[in-house]
Amino acid sequence: MSVERTRNNQHEPRTTQNTAPPAPNKFLLVASTGGHLAQLTRLAPALGASDDSLWVTFDSPQSRSLLEGKRVLHVPYVRPRDFRGVVRTASILRRLLRRESFAQALSTGSAIALSALPLATLHGVPSTYVESVSRVDGPSMSGRILAATRLVAVRTQHPAWAKGRWAIHPSVFSTYRPLPTKPVAAPSLFVTLGTIEGYRFDAMVDAVLATGLADERTVWQLGFTTGRTDLPGTVHTAMTADDFVRSARAADVVISHAGVGSLLGLLDMGIFPVMVTRRKWRAEHVDDHQQQIARLASQMGVALSVEASDLSADVIRRAAETRIDSEALRPVGLPE
Repeated sequence: MSVERTRNNQHEPRTTQNTAPPAPNKFLLVASTGGHLAQLTRLAPALGASDDSLWVTFDSPQSRSLLEGKRVLHVPYVRPRDFRGVVRTASILRRLLRRESFAQALSTGSAIALSALPLATLHGVPSTYVESVSRVDGPSMSGRILAATRLVAVRTQHPAWAKGRWAIHPSVFSTYRPLPTKPVAAPSLFVTLGTIEGYRFDAMVDAVLATGLADERTVWQLGFTTGRTDLPGTVHTAMTADDFVRSARAADVVISHAGVGSLLGLLDMGIFPVMVTRRKWRAEHVDDHQQQIARLASQMGVALSVEASDLSADVIRRAAETRIDSEALRPVGLPE
């Protein structure tokens, strides 16, 4: 098995038997792509993860860009609540843990955490699960399962529901603040729907078109909302992180689904986005947790959050009047 520093198309790493104790900051870092990986890449430096740490995630343009130069193991995609996928990935990681030692295991979710963390604990690796910042009102299903196993330390980024086994972890949103900037009468748009497999978001696309502000300057990243032939501007299904950054920075306003990964990336670029929530009843997501992240972003003043039906030209123009300032997270520790 081999672990490459980027460009890894293998599902398993080639390692040699290693019985020596690991370096104190050698982590096993596990996350699904999207918001979970975006959070983990922001949290890991504050935890002191060393260069020989191993990242376990799915193969995507986002993961290849965010983890450029790092040791990466790509595993097959695990859909939300895909317990067969959890078992399949656990069998891959079991072979890894027999061959390579780690000082800590850390995951920000989602289902892939179920594959990795209990197994790591059983192999003598202290394991911690940090619940997604999008879970404002309580833990996800993955978080509830991991807490119930009592094999894994669990943390929340929200003091309001920190109790019992759930300890506090600093929020990834704690370092962002809004600042005013010049208004724009006819803003150029970048519209991003994310890449969650199997879920369309036509309601958001239709809402953007209804504002009358989409034109030949507009860039669309549609993910699985395929087959749209009524869109002005440039249309992409997926984008590399570099292309995403260029399009986002070139636009006067970014309109995004309310995914935490998209939001964190935009905030890190100094962008104050308009966030539109996916809804379970329209078959746009597995549940309505995007409402939670949208509400939190609005409360913290780092985004304008609306339902698709409430998106308007005035909302978009208001977003063009604000930018974001940020700083690095302070170092934190994990339980031994």
